[in-house]
Amino acid sequence: MSMNRRHFMSHLAASAALTAPVAASFTSALRANAKDMQKRKKACIMLFMNAGPPTIDIWDLKPGAPTGGPFKPIDTSASGVQISEHMPLMAKQMHHTAILRSMSTREADHNRGRYYMHTGYVPNPSVEHPSYGAVIAKECGNPEVDIPPFVSVGGASYGPGFLGMSYAPFVVDANGDVRNLNMNMEAPRLAQRLRLLGEIEGSFAGQARGEAPIEHKKVIDRTVALMTSDQMKAFKIDDEDAAVKERYGVAVPGAAAAGAGMMRRNTTFGRSCLIARRLVERGVPFVEVEMGGWDLHQNTHTTLKDTLLPVLDQGMSALIEDLSQRGMLEDTAVVWMGDFGRTPRINARAGRDHWARCWSTVVAGGGMKGGQAVGATNEDGTAVADGVDPIKSEDLMASVLKGLGISLETTYTSKNNRPMKIANSGKVIKELFA
Repeated sequence: MSMNRRHFMSHLAASAALTAPVAASFTSALRANAKDMQKRKKACIMLFMNAGPPTIDIWDLKPGAPTGGPFKPIDTSASGVQISEHMPLMAKQMHHTAILRSMSTREADHNRGRYYMHTGYVPNPSVEHPSYGAVIAKECGNPEVDIPPFVSVGGASYGPGFLGMSYAPFVVDANGDVRNLNMNMEAPRLAQRLRLLGEIEGSFAGQARGEAPIEHKKVIDRTVALMTSDQMKAFKIDDEDAAVKERYGVAVPGAAAAGAGMMRRNTTFGRSCLIARRLVERGVPFVEVEMGGWDLHQNTHTTLKDTLLPVLDQGMSALIEDLSQRGMLEDTAVVWMGDFGRTPRINARAGRDHWARCWSTVVAGGGMKGGQAVGATNEDGTAVADGVDPIKSEDLMASVLKGLGISLETTYTSKNNRPMKIANSGKVIKELFA
């Protein structure tokens, strides 16, 4: 029986409300395991560039090479590390940040690449692997937080795999709005509906229908508990200082900076990054922020310069700076990635195509060493440089988990009773912990 968040939420909509007895079952189960959840302050924010960003134009420029494109590199706050001239705000945050320039991930199809980068495993028809969000939610979840431990802002992300629906992504839009999560009736009537729902769920689960009904009930209980929680305020940025919102690129009415240029940058990405910081600040261990528009098979450089990079630069730099200033960066990993990279060769439409052979990802915080570029590509960006170890998706995942204090010896059991090593036994990137 296939179930997803939309199914749960629509099923809940007719009877959704909070009563303490209904919410208690899932919450008490979590609290019973609280001693195994000591890493509550650890968190990860993933910035996922949907469709594959041209990292050769952002993080690993090749000036003067036929593949290099028109952008120039600029110096940054990290000695010897240069990035695109169209990322000036991120240039000031590079002392916190590490560029992994020798990614080599082989999956250049959107669906396969996205799956591999989210899970550390290539797609396999016999098993659905848990994503970063599910793993970190399971290992670092805080039972005192009503908000689900895996939140995805602006996109669906990848799910819990065999870990179960308790660790599925809770999807919201860039305004922090959650579909079907409003309580629109009086408490007695709501309680009555919830009792009826409980009887239906209990009867269904008692018919030996496997784990799906049990997981269904867990998600309903958690959602009901969330509905009237004060913690839901984390999804709304209204109470943030105007200066903070402006830093993220969220225009503030009447503010001096809110001119035409500021309004142009008033995008969902900056708002989503601010929501991510607020969620982590309140104890959510994993938040994914999706930014689309990267399928740049044509007019790559015009689109980057005029549309994508100003937005990325503003939101990403604000997030890293904000986490640092609040003393949160050491315990919060920021991971920037996409499906894959883009071809060094520029095609006839002034675009770049799919390319997984060599490209870049970026990390900051979370116990990992910033201020450096790890690995390298050759002079025209067509291959990982000689003598440099390629970095795989599972290596990146293993490194992020290590930085968060999650044991890489952790092994899960899949639905078909196969042992699955966390992060697919990836190798830790030693430079991040030197």
